[in-house]
Amino acid sequence: MATLTSFLCSKPSVFDPHKSSFHGAPIATQSRLNPVKSTPVNLSVTSAATPYDLRSFKFEPIKESIVSREMTRRYMTDMITFADTDVVVVGAGSAGLSCAYELSKNPSVQVAIIEQSVSPGGGAWLGGQLFSAMVVRKPAHRFLDELGVEYDEQDNYVVIKHAALFTSTIMSKLLARPNVKLFNAVAAEDLIIKEGKVGGVVTNWALVSMNHDTQSCMDPNVMEAKVVVSSCGHDGPFGATGVKRLKSVGMIDSVPGMKALDMNTAEDEIVRLTREVVPGMIVTGMEVAEIDGSPRMGPTFGAMMISGQKAAHLALKALGQPNALDGTYVGILHPELVLAAADDAAVIAEA
Repeated sequence: MATLTSFLCSKPSVFDPHKSSFHGAPIATQSRLNPVKSTPVNLSVTSAATPYDLRSFKFEPIKESIVSREMTRRYMTDMITFADTDVVVVGAGSAGLSCAYELSKNPSVQVAIIEQSVSPGGGAWLGGQLFSAMVVRKPAHRFLDELGVEYDEQDNYVVIKHAALFTSTIMSKLLARPNVKLFNAVAAEDLIIKEGKVGGVVTNWALVSMNHDTQSCMDPNVMEAKVVVSSCGHDGPFGATGVKRLKSVGMIDSVPGMKALDMNTAEDEIVRLTREVVPGMIVTGMEVAEIDGSPRMGPTFGAMMISGQKAAHLALKALGQPNALDGTYVGILHPELVLAAADDAAVIAEA
């Protein structure tokens, strides 16, 4: 089967390795529609110079209509900007966020994230059985080093004292970047498929998607993309929706579902099998286990992070951008991405 790369014309790269960083430094870029820029303020100086009195605190006055206009104008501008974008990431769990974070380092790549929940993060706000700690097996801890997330180091793994530290940190860094927009409370109801290639997603408000059976026809919207990354997680009400749709339209033969838990086998397989499953669509995270029948790994999260990173570099490769999988990336590669680009993974990535 032809890969997405063969469908895309190579475009000149404006990626500058001297200005970018594999370690996530924010990069200024000009978006397709110029956003309103805020006035820089030195918060530490302002706070020290004009401390407020909590006993007589009073806000500056504002018209209610101004609040409405600010929210509406900015959201509508984002919808126009990302109606035709480079990459759409469906699902903002740990794999989807890691993928979008990695993509966002290249300022020439526009990234839209679709998340059906009001609160992105998927299952990465807690560890197993609703406990707080997050376990990450080495060498994926290098990704945590890049993010600046502290952990308790053990021989073969590390432990973050609360999973929310990872999720909140990666979101704060990712969403600050000018080439990224998160559309939460938005569901991907379907795929755009033309001539055997996935070319975007069909979207609707999540609450509308959940009530199609209770109301009259409520048509969706669309978002075109050169690459769609499906990170919808394992099976469930909103899980594995990308690969299940591919099966229903006959683009893949089966979705066998994930096998029983085997932590050591599962994490290696999730990263190894992260790939472009049909032209235009890359699958990452636990959705990989659903399509390949791989074991589930349970409450360990390293494979989600590295699978997301690998999916990002597969997307960059398809877009003709420097990437870690074909040797064109210029920068410091993390050991786990070298493993992800091993010969057996490269064969699957080209399948």
